[in-house]
Amino acid sequence: MKTLCCLLLIVLSPSFSKANNHRINHSLVKDTAAPFIIVQPYDVVIDEIMADPSPLVGLPNSEWIELRNISSNEINLAGWKVGKPTGSSGPIRSFVLKPDSSVIICSSGSVNDLLLFGSVISVTSFPSLSNTGDLIFLSNSVGKIIHAINYSDNWYQNELKKQGGWSLEMIDLNNPCTGIENWSASDAAIGGTPGKINSIDAVNIDAVSPKLIRAYAPDSLHIILLFNEPLDSLYATNINSYNISDGIGIPSSVVALAPLFDKIIIRLNNPLDRNKIYTVSVNQVKDCIGNEIGTYNTARVGLYEPIDYFDIVINEILFNPKSSGVDYLELFNRSNKIINLKNVFIANLNALGETDNITSVSSNELLFFPKEYIVLTENSNVVQRDFFTPYPERLLQLTSLPSMNDDEGHVILLNEQGKQIDSVSYKDDWHFKLLENKEGIALERINCDGLSQDEHNWHSASSSNNFGTPTYKNSQSNSQSDFDGEINIEPKTISPDNDGHDDIATITYSFLEPGYVANITVFDANGRAVKQLQRNALCGRTGYFRWDGLNEKSQRPPAGIYILYTEVFNLQGKIKKFKKAIVIK
Repeated sequence: MKTLCCLLLIVLSPSFSKANNHRINHSLVKDTAAPFIIVQPYDVVIDEIMADPSPLVGLPNSEWIELRNISSNEINLAGWKVGKPTGSSGPIRSFVLKPDSSVIICSSGSVNDLLLFGSVISVTSFPSLSNTGDLIFLSNSVGKIIHAINYSDNWYQNELKKQGGWSLEMIDLNNPCTGIENWSASDAAIGGTPGKINSIDAVNIDAVSPKLIRAYAPDSLHIILLFNEPLDSLYATNINSYNISDGIGIPSSVVALAPLFDKIIIRLNNPLDRNKIYTVSVNQVKDCIGNEIGTYNTARVGLYEPIDYFDIVINEILFNPKSSGVDYLELFNRSNKIINLKNVFIANLNALGETDNITSVSSNELLFFPKEYIVLTENSNVVQRDFFTPYPERLLQLTSLPSMNDDEGHVILLNEQGKQIDSVSYKDDWHFKLLENKEGIALERINCDGLSQDEHNWHSASSSNNFGTPTYKNSQSNSQSDFDGEINIEPKTISPDNDGHDDIATITYSFLEPGYVANITVFDANGRAVKQLQRNALCGRTGYFRWDGLNEKSQRPPAGIYILYTEVFNLQGKIKKFKKAIVIK
């Protein structure tokens, strides 16, 4: 009776850990047919996946997974299933998997081809394995998750083998929770090792602490936390491991979500307020190997708001990358709202001028905080290689971007209702006129409050910033500020050499009433016209114009003092004239 009581306590334990010594003595409950073993998570692991068998290398044209028993006990797989979030297979028939042995799981049509390589079990409704990545899990006869992985074709770590014909193999079977760090393409000559020890089998100890990646609030009483790897649910479900700032405090309950257990839902005692950013802190949670969370243990969170026009703007565009580079598009949240990027879409126009190629910015909930940047690209690693990116967490890799032509094109932002948030129809001649080669140079927005379609509100990124500023403030950024007086120029000395320092002069104006029309001409010290900057430009009460320091021939004039002559008038016959000096060095 004492043994049975101990056994009951262990079965009811919520722990999902391999390393915390929660295993029981299986000899106490094991019979000769091995039907009563209390199987723990990771006793059996998915250690090899053939998701893309074509083109053939040396194995049959069949999808399959391999299971390996890494425990010290015989385990009967009767009633076990493999599955994906969309559904699971039929139950596995009675099959005793011995310690340190493997079995291949596949559909019935693949059994005969795979019998050449080892033990094979077919299941009905064997889940189709996506070539690019999938979440697959193994559950026992009572539905308990034994192992789950969320693989990606990046796990091959080999561009050739990624194309098909090669299996994915786990490196260290005693490290079953980590992803790409513990998986790679098979090194076997035939493309995989079904029924055998993995070709890349090695010791690959996980000594890295889990990290809190991000958080979001689906409503005012719940917060969902996402970690970079599965957690030990015994520690993950302890309410004292979590604290929310600004008086919210410790949650009332915590749930670890199957099958990966890398996502936690916490319920709050007090609701979150709107228009407020909170910080969630996590302590003492551990991954499935036993590594405790370290410094990456906080995330901001808050209630996100509906997206209106101009809440987000297109802030920087690299549409003509180097031959080895990639396009990118930077967005800036100019509002005071927390925005969910799952509700943002990018698109362009087709030949008929219709919105086309609509692409979701994020398939998952991802918060975009006020006054921050996010960069969209098809290859984050290439962007980091080619540009300084001080905030790599702001790089968001998409499967594909809408096409952006090298000479001109359209970029459109939409909200979840299809309403336009911002749009830019860019041209390559918006770049700095003295640039001989525009390849690999980003076009930056100068003023986030200025018009998106005003070519004077865009400029080439500076050479001192390697011609691009993804994830942070633009090198040519110059937000308009309030000033005293009617006309002002900043800076008063410019050097139009595209080095990111005083390349552009901003002429701000302020009138007591709207409706003025402006003509602006730049003269040299001898009174000769150098540049007609504006002609019959309609002004508001306040606004700005810009001069890039070039003359009418798009050439840089000699260094010296120049006069910016501004004449404004309205229909009531009021006329004002201003002369302001500016120096080109």
